[in-house]
Amino acid sequence: MSTEYSVEQIEQILRRYLPPEEGLQKTILEAMNYSVLAGGKRIRPRLMGEAFRLFDGEGDVVEPFMAAMEMIHTYSLVHDDLPAMDNDTLRRGKPTTWSKYGEDMGILAGDCLLTYAFETAAKAFTRTEDAGRVGQALGILAEKAGIYGMAGGQVVDVEKTGQPVSAEELDFIYRLKTGALLEASLMIGAVLAGADAGQVKTMEKIGTDVGLAFQIRDDILDVISSEAELGKPIGSDERNAKTTYVTLYGLEAAQREVARCSAEAVELLGQLPGDTSFFKAFIEKLEQRRN
Repeated sequence: MSTEYSVEQIEQILRRYLPPEEGLQKTILEAMNYSVLAGGKRIRPRLMGEAFRLFDGEGDVVEPFMAAMEMIHTYSLVHDDLPAMDNDTLRRGKPTTWSKYGEDMGILAGDCLLTYAFETAAKAFTRTEDAGRVGQALGILAEKAGIYGMAGGQVVDVEKTGQPVSAEELDFIYRLKTGALLEASLMIGAVLAGADAGQVKTMEKIGTDVGLAFQIRDDILDVISSEAELGKPIGSDERNAKTTYVTLYGLEAAQREVARCSAEAVELLGQLPGDTSFFKAFIEKLEQRRN
């Protein structure tokens, strides 16, 4: 077994769990698979797999959840791009799902990816004798993807577009909209491997810090990067009149906050057992990323 998951390995896992493109509903199956396979860094399933390994997880029980997490993340992007949301036509250097298949199929592709994600995650019950861990992981996945997690953050983000947003509200949006799925990825990997409650809580806190740093870095890149680097339009925050860390605090202060959150996450790693060097390097890379 390699010391860490490669993007290629994760792509293979995703392809094993994606639905075949057949039947009268073939169009939506094509749209779902197009969305998932359009590229990306696969950050969430990778973090989940490495968290599973950190706590000496055995077998492949984590793999259905890795695929499910990427499906949920993809559904959120598909809906994010819709005309009623960010109205973007480019994602990862390719046409967004709605612009390729139509707005109706864009909506349905997101809906189907979310539902299929839980169908996929449930397959983990057949991969282990510890059904309790799988059940706990499913609960985490549902909570962090729903109204108390990513979707809840999206609601506030949409409602506040074009309106003044306080620092407290912005932190709430970022903690839920971006942080929740990163928290879930680390927590689920730990739970499936048998980590104790305290360790799972530490993983959640690390996910919170990484999520905030990641989203603030996104704000920065929307200002300083290029469409070629990002693979999507830049300046969308300004175009959609969104309050961000950059508009609220300025570029330099935003970058300092990225550094602070990253340092806090690295410090929390010291509370965990085993070799955490992958996570340290990962956090440092995210802090300086250009796309």
